[in-house]
Amino acid sequence: MSSNSNSNSNNAAIVEIAQTASKFASSIVLQADNKYIDVKSILGLFTTLVSSQNYELHVHGSDAEEAKKAMSEVFAKYDLKFTVVEE
Repeated sequence: MSSNSNSNSNNAAIVEIAQTASKFASSIVLQADNKYIDVKSILGLFTTLVSSQNYELHVHGSDAEEAKKAMSEVFAKYDLKFTVVEE
């Protein structure tokens, strides 16, 4: 893989994150600095997701445990830095 394929892998990450999030009833919100993004929104992710950033993942709802696990796997797969916030 060439080093300029970063945006392509980022696009793949965004699509997979949104698709994974959409499988769950829980609300899944990504916090980056002081911005909050609904991860079910591909557009929101496109304007926010950069691999150098450290994110916080807030998950609330009936299937929150499963959602946290699935989202963590997707983030790790794309080497995105994140913390799942336990509230």
